[in-house]
Amino acid sequence: MGHPVLAGVDGSEHSLAAAGWAAREALLRDVPLRLVHAAPPLPGDAVPRQAGERLRRVGERVVQGVISDLGARYPDLRVRSEQSAEAPAEALLSASHDAGLLVVGARGSGGFNGLAVGSVALRVAAAADCPVVVVPGLRPGTFGNGARPAGAVPQVVVGFDAHRPVDEVADFAFGAARTRGAALRVVQAWAFPAEAVSPRMLFVTEEDRATWEDEEVLRLSDALRPLQEKHPEVTVRADVVLLHPAEALLNTSRGADLLVVGRRAGRVGGEGRLGPVAHAVLHHAGCPVTVVPHAA
Repeated sequence: MGHPVLAGVDGSEHSLAAAGWAAREALLRDVPLRLVHAAPPLPGDAVPRQAGERLRRVGERVVQGVISDLGARYPDLRVRSEQSAEAPAEALLSASHDAGLLVVGARGSGGFNGLAVGSVALRVAAAADCPVVVVPGLRPGTFGNGARPAGAVPQVVVGFDAHRPVDEVADFAFGAARTRGAALRVVQAWAFPAEAVSPRMLFVTEEDRATWEDEEVLRLSDALRPLQEKHPEVTVRADVVLLHPAEALLNTSRGADLLVVGRRAGRVGGEGRLGPVAHAVLHHAGCPVTVVPHAA
């Protein structure tokens, strides 16, 4: 049996959307779904024991409500649940050690109106041992909302750097496209060489731009060839874009089913490493975003 899909639930609308997404992913992978609800003890010695017990029972009702709802919608789904006495982020990070995927809502029951991504989602995306999917709610001003026209082919978008290709990110994206029967759109952002924008050279000729772009296209094609041979069933479209990487990914992901980016694995001082591109797309993408940890 494969590693389960893990989802954090707290009863919020965002966490319920994440649980639904996680259920569908578990069915695609043919693995169980594991639901985690964190009910940490209330702070302070003066808190009545009955208050903590009531919170625990509320958490049990939340989890059982989610299980009942998912069971009605997905009869073949295998679900198990647990409660943790740790803080939400720590509970999910602990549970992620043996998970194949962790799914969370962009924000939970805390936060405030207008908050795009909450602290728990950011923490687990930056530090979990497994890939993390952050499922957004509908937010004004985002780049697309994951919706596509009826009958359109599903699409997975992945950020790729042919100069420093990352196997873990590419393999996840190809696998996600394969299981969904989706097309894979590979996006490589590029910039002019530093000497092209030096004080001594204030403009770039069209000929130079075309030459540099052709070099990037060729490099991307060469880097993708072994991956396409490994996954011949996946239809790939490659884009080389003269934009900041985050902007290129956000523009391309309009209407996508999933956007995949990477981050360096490991923790520094107990925290994770979430780079500026991953941070930007988590805050502004309208589709679910997968953050895949990879070796430095």
